[in-house]
Amino acid sequence: MAKIFVTREIPEIGINLLKEKGHEVSIGPEGSISKEELLEGVKGVDAILSVLTEEINGEVMDVAGKQLKIIANYAVGYNNINVAEAKERNIIVTNTPGVLTDTVADHAVAMIFAIARRIPEADKYMRAGKFKAWGPKLFLGGEIVNKTLGIIGLGRIGSAVALRMSKGFNMKVVYYDMNRNQELEKEHNFEYRELNDLLKEADYISLHTALTEDTKHLINKERLALLKPNARLINTSRGPIIDEAALIEVLKEKKIAGAALDVFEKEPEIMPGLADLNNVVLTPHIASGTKETRDKMSEMAANNIIAVLDGKEALNPVE
Repeated sequence: MAKIFVTREIPEIGINLLKEKGHEVSIGPEGSISKEELLEGVKGVDAILSVLTEEINGEVMDVAGKQLKIIANYAVGYNNINVAEAKERNIIVTNTPGVLTDTVADHAVAMIFAIARRIPEADKYMRAGKFKAWGPKLFLGGEIVNKTLGIIGLGRIGSAVALRMSKGFNMKVVYYDMNRNQELEKEHNFEYRELNDLLKEADYISLHTALTEDTKHLINKERLALLKPNARLINTSRGPIIDEAALIEVLKEKKIAGAALDVFEKEPEIMPGLADLNNVVLTPHIASGTKETRDKMSEMAANNIIAVLDGKEALNPVE
């Protein structure tokens, strides 16, 4: 019997899988977990099932002990885990790729429409009882059909968004990625652009890149200045990819049409002034938030732990 610590409450399907294998499972609090609670929880465990809000660094690994074999992250991203420190200690790190692709892509598409057609702003207007009569200029939004969509990061999620919008709404897709995908270019007429050229051209820009040292503040003050006045920026990847303070300034000055954000630079906090703007849509990091997807993530994380503790290869090792 192995000891497993789950840093936060997750859907029961994964927990039950671990218990059915005879493992001892302890679970952190439903809300956020403090550093002290995290360090106490990992003592002497063979596996950690972490969520993206917890930093799993060398200190956490050392407190867990030399018997720690795997850290299974309940997310596709794993910037909350120090993978290099894990490798030094021969600890396997896994994530949950694939199962949340369609769900996150759907949310990105929903955010595109929400900011384009000013839906949250109009909803607030209606609830305040301000609607008195139809007007020719009331909440004029932006067109989507036949416009240009810029995808930054043409991985699983980025390509899923691109396909939805190109096939469903006849959008021209331009993309930037560290690795060109000429197969998708040929098959779906996606066009590669250097990053600055994409920012100048696109009407909608959707971010789908991982957070690394190279991508932090990838969208900074200088690059925001390249966007067209009618451009709208959508982020369902990781908050620090955008310099949030710089974004607030261009939104305040209406130098771009709007932004839709599901993730934030200092999450769960958002920069002062962001929530006061009408030309922004904000959701609380729920792009993967469907019951079906969160269950699949729980199941995948648990199965990675089960495989490693059984002496088998991890199903989804990172790097």
